[in-house]
This record gives sequence, C-alpha cells and structure tokens, in this order.
Amino acid sequence: MKIALAQINPVIGDFENNAAVIRDAARRAARRGCRLVVFPELCITGYPPRDFLDRTDFVDASRACLDRLVAEIRGIGVIVGTPVVNPDAGGKALYNAAVLFEDGRVVAEVHKRLLPAYDVFDESRYFESGTDCRVVAYNGLRLAIAICEDSWNDPEIMGREAYPIDPITLMAADDADLIINISASPFHIGKRRLRRRLLGKSARTHAVPLVYVNQVGGNDSVLFEGGSLVFDDQGQIIRRAAEFAEDMVVFDTDRAQPDDDQIRAEADSREAAVFNALVMGTRDYLNKCGFSRAVIGLSGGIDSALTLAVAAEALGPENVSTVFMPSRYTSQDNFEDTRQLAENLQVAYDVVPIDDMYTAFIHALPLDLDADSPGITEQNIQARIRGSLLMAYANRDSRLVLSTGNKSEMAVGYCTLYGDMNGGLAVIADVPKTLVYAVSRYVNRSREIIPARVLEKAPSAELKPDQTDQDDLPPYEMIDPILAAYIEGLESIDAIVARGFDRRTVTDVIQRVHRNEYKRRQAAPVLKVTAKAFGEGRRLPIAQRYRPR
Repeated sequence: MKIALAQINPVIGDFENNAAVIRDAARRAARRGCRLVVFPELCITGYPPRDFLDRTDFVDASRACLDRLVAEIRGIGVIVGTPVVNPDAGGKALYNAAVLFEDGRVVAEVHKRLLPAYDVFDESRYFESGTDCRVVAYNGLRLAIAICEDSWNDPEIMGREAYPIDPITLMAADDADLIINISASPFHIGKRRLRRRLLGKSARTHAVPLVYVNQVGGNDSVLFEGGSLVFDDQGQIIRRAAEFAEDMVVFDTDRAQPDDDQIRAEADSREAAVFNALVMGTRDYLNKCGFSRAVIGLSGGIDSALTLAVAAEALGPENVSTVFMPSRYTSQDNFEDTRQLAENLQVAYDVVPIDDMYTAFIHALPLDLDADSPGITEQNIQARIRGSLLMAYANRDSRLVLSTGNKSEMAVGYCTLYGDMNGGLAVIADVPKTLVYAVSRYVNRSREIIPARVLEKAPSAELKPDQTDQDDLPPYEMIDPILAAYIEGLESIDAIVARGFDRRTVTDVIQRVHRNEYKRRQAAPVLKVTAKAFGEGRRLPIAQRYRPR
C-alpha cells in the first residue's frame, strides 16, 4: 500500500484554512497513487490549541470541519488528528484522537493513551486518556495507530518508565503490520537525535516498519521542525521529509527500500538548525498574528545583528526596518557597523540620537540624577527611551518590534523592563550568548553579512563610559554552561561546582536567575530552541524565597 506523509503547517483555530490544506494534500496524494494519506496530531485545530479546548463552540467547529472533510474527500483513506468528545459521564470532556476515514465513512477512531504534562505540554488538563491498544484493520494491513507521546515510554532511552503502559508494545503484540505515529513534536537542540533513537529502536525491536508524521511550523513559542520519517523493520530511515517546511513524501509498504529522492536534506549542524528554526518561528509568528513587517533597534552588538539577519530571512528585507539610537556613550565603531549591517542586508536604516531626550528626562525628573555619571537609574532611562522610540515606529508603520536580548542576559536580568525588553517577539531569548556567536558565524558562512568587527568586539550595553558586560558579569563562556546545567539540566549547585566551576560564581549566577523571574514573566514570547526555555514551559513562582545553597 502506498502511503503519503503529509507534513503540514496548520494555523490554530483557522478551520477553513486547515481543511483546505488537508483537502489539497489528500488530492495530491491520490494523484500519486496513494491509498492512504497521514496528517499530524490535532492538525484540524492546530497544535497546541490550549484553553480553546474548553470552549464548546471551538470543539463544535473542529467537529464540523472533520465532518466536511469526511464528506468531501474521496478515493483515498485519510488519518487526521482532532479532538473528539468523550461520551462518558466521567473523566475529561475530550479525547485527543486520530480519525481514519475513507469515502464518506469513519473507519476507526483512536484515542491518545499517554498524555504529557511537562515542559510546554499540558494535555491532561484537557483530555481523557485512551485505553484501547488494539490495531486497526485497513486495506489488508493491521495498523498500530499511535499519537505522539504514545511512542515515548521506552525506559532504556528516556531514563525511566513515565507511564504504566506502553501502547506500541501492546499493539505490536496484536500482530501489527505497520506502526503509524501522528505527532506534534516540538523542536529543540538535540531532540532530532533522541527522536530517531527512540522511533528507530521501536521499529527494530518489534520488527515492524514505522511511519512518523510530524507537524511543521511555529505556534507562539513552540516550533515544530517537521522532519517526518519512515523506518524499515530494522530501524533504518528510508524516508525523510524536509525540515522547517511543508512537504509530502511517499512510502510503499510493498517496497520498503530507501529512496534518495524521498530522503530530504537536513540541517548539517546545530547552528544551521537553530537559525532555520528561528527564521521559521519568526515568519510564522508574525504571519499568524496578522503582521507582515517588523522593526528592530540596532546597537552595533551581536544580538541585534543576529536578530536582524533572522528577520530579513524570515520576512524579506523589504519588510524589515531598523533604528540606530546612539547616545554620548556610543562608540564610532557602532555607527559604522550598524550602517554596514543594514546595507549588507538591504534593510531600511534610520538614525535617531537620544542625547537630547536623555538630558530632558534627567532635568524633568525631581530626582538627584547625573547625566554624565550614570548609575542604574540613568542607564535604564536610556534603555527606556530607546524602547519608546521603537514602539513609536511600530505604531506608525503597523510593525512588530522584535526584541534582541539573548538567553544569558534574560537569565541573569541583564536587561531593562520597558526598555530593551520591549517587543512583540523575543527572537533569540532562548539562544545563549555563546551560541549567538556560533549562529552568527553560520550566517556569515558564504559572505560577510554581519561585519567581522561585530563578532570580535567585547559585548557592551554602552549606557555609561567604557562599559562592557563583563564589568558586571562573569564571562559568557562561564555563565552559559552554568545556566544550561541549572535551567535545562536541573542540577544542584554542588553538582555544577563538581564540573569544575567556582562555587561563588555559580551561586551568584543562580541567585541572579531567581531574583529576575519577575522580569521574564513580563517579557515577549520566546522562540524555544533549547530543552528548557523561559516562558510557558518553565513555571516558577515570582513571589518566593527559595535560594539554592
């Protein structure tokens, strides 16, 4: 049987658009001689729909969309992901379901058994767990239909058995001929390798080919890279869809051999994958929120340079404008570097000096302030002037401000509320400073886009004379591994010190993380590229007194 893997980019709640994309993909698959086309998890609603699932009108609209697709699509079997109502009086009101239909009738409805409730996932908030682990007979094959997390309970790979059942093992024991996993599995660094190990081992262990269809696209902070896969019964990849783009690949169960034309190229480095993820996430966030244009404040530093490179690639240079806002503390290098960067990327470039505004603020405030010897108050005034100017450009031109702070700064609070944190999207706020440099070098892989001097100069906020970040912080080469161990690895101070770090430095960095939770809670949405990003996947109280010792 020929099966099409339809890797699509649904928009949450846009049922008309999602249905049109599904209909079109089904027609294309039928024209290629396929008997079955498989779509991602919750593709009718888009993933994750979150509290829309509490609204009966939203659920009714998703059901109506499914009913139209069942009635309209002919000549091919279809598997789609959608919420369905739980008819029982007890339990949650919905199931996360995979529905198989063909020629006007529903052949099978499978409910997700394992409901993740960690990091960005909150499925047990909305869904009841399915209990049936039987295979589905279709077109002479016995299909083990799984939904995303149903395949993620291998203690050997995951480190522990997180759920009391293993649906894949149970369905494989029911004489499954083919495992089909429909998924909305988010991207983060290292996830691709983990996913391949897990799914490949499942196919090899049960000696059953496995089809994995993933969502692609960005929905708020959560990014899906696609990369849908087919494994043969030895766990070898024989099909691979594109990364960070919609795609369709075809697999014939009667000819389970690799096909070079159906094994798409993938990002060949961590830096390439992160850049592609940021580009896709920025494009989708603006487009799905109704924006087409962005504005960025350039400083002459590496963070705003990388943010601009991402935005220009995502939106087109004609849709990106930049504003350079120098003060008395701005070096001549930054005048030159910001202009060169804007020219290299062919984006609009304005210069708005802030010194007169800064002086006016200082004189107008009934406080004992000194414009020429700035403390934290005077420094923050400068940052907030710049933030206000960017918002003025955004309001006038119907643009979205893209904030430019990186993960290291956000972690330790080296950022100003209502200043450089202003914006509708924090593009690189999950990218540690050292990785910002690495991804920027990737941007320059073919030609110099980001001026070389920007990659070489010491990071500085330039809010007081001769300032560098390292006046107030340890080197980023030291900060970043400490932050990764504490935030992503959830390691204790003792464990981090045992890695060879100075205890006083570790304690200082971690205390800064805790003190600045209130700032991050007010930040713009963050595009998630690491295992643990600031935002909805990291839920800590603001008002608390816990300090690790």
